[in-house]
Parts: sequence; C-alpha cells; structure tokens
Amino acid sequence: MESLKFKTNINCGSCIKAVTGFINEVEGIESWEVDTQNPDKILSVAGEAIQADRIMAAVKDAGFEIVELVEC
Repeated sequence: MESLKFKTNINCGSCIKAVTGFINEVEGIESWEVDTQNPDKILSVAGEAIQADRIMAAVKDAGFEIVELVEC
C-alpha cells in the first residue's frame, strides 16, 4: 500500500465534510485523514496506485489549497 501526504488548508470538521465527496471519488484511495491539529493541516492518503495529481485536483475542486509533501 502506498501513502502520500499533503499540506492543506482543510482546518475543521465542516471543511472535511466539504471535501469528503471529492476525495472519495479518487480511484485507488483506501483511507484518508486530515490532521487538523497540525499547523500544516496534513492530509494523509493511503491506497493502491494512488496518484498525487488526482488527489490534488479533487481537493482543489472542493475549493481548498493543497501542496504535496515530498519525503527525502
């Protein structure tokens, strides 16, 4: 299973509700969560053959900002 992390501005329960339908439509995602306690509002996504660009497009379509965090 792959996992990706993103910095977002999804900062509350209402925001999570607003983005849920968009993220759930992305193929390959098995689970996801947003750490609203983290100052960077980290979105963690896990699944098979997940594509960062599709996740980012879904979050942007929902009206939020998103930047992929690349691990070194």
